[in-house]
Amino acid sequence: MKVIHHDQAQRIEPQTGWSRASLCVEDGVSVEHFTKPPHHASPMHHHHNAQVCVVIQGAMIVRLEDGTEERMEPGSACFFPPNEPHQVVNALDVPSVGIEIFVPGRSFDFWIKKMEEGTWDFGGDKS
Repeated sequence: MKVIHHDQAQRIEPQTGWSRASLCVEDGVSVEHFTKPPHHASPMHHHHNAQVCVVIQGAMIVRLEDGTEERMEPGSACFFPPNEPHQVVNALDVPSVGIEIFVPGRSFDFWIKKMEEGTWDFGGDKS
């Protein structure tokens, strides 16, 4: 058994106010707790990991590249298959909180590489 307490978890802030805490990092699965600031939108992106996004607090809109979107409230979850372009948007004027599960797992190296390369496009829909 391996326990990672939220207050001791590795953290990263890919953008001001968008914080992530790594609660589990294993080859087969990883879990990230995240807080999105008001109206924050992640860039449209994809990755080789399957992803489950669960809303804990607030409301989020999940959007696909073709414009399909769905609003999620606390307790709602969304599954993104590997390599499906997607975006997660905080739908509120206050922070929203969620959990993301990735299979196979990934470390924060994913975020560090994106930030160093400048490959996240934060232009456009941030509000």
